[in-house]
Amino acid sequence: MTDPGRLDRTIVGIISGFLLPVIVSLIMYLFSSGDKTIIEYFNRLVSANILTHIISLSAFSNLILFLIYNRFDMFRATRGIIGITIFWALLVFAIKFLA
Repeated sequence: MTDPGRLDRTIVGIISGFLLPVIVSLIMYLFSSGDKTIIEYFNRLVSANILTHIISLSAFSNLILFLIYNRFDMFRATRGIIGITIFWALLVFAIKFLA
């Protein structure tokens, strides 16, 4: 098993906090797209005005990573999770209110 101290880096938290919501979004696409391409699915989300809801639900998955990193006292990685979650929140804000 790997040493948790070796993974306790801010960049690990940033990368995992970015990739997990992307993976969750792709899983949502696979279960709800039907026979649409990813571009058609994205256009449907934009036209239905629910893109920010999908991003928020995907970013909510960072809570799981936050709790795991916090449980193993990986506080630098936890800092990266918080930072990237703030990025996701700012992205939702920008899409919702500025676009």
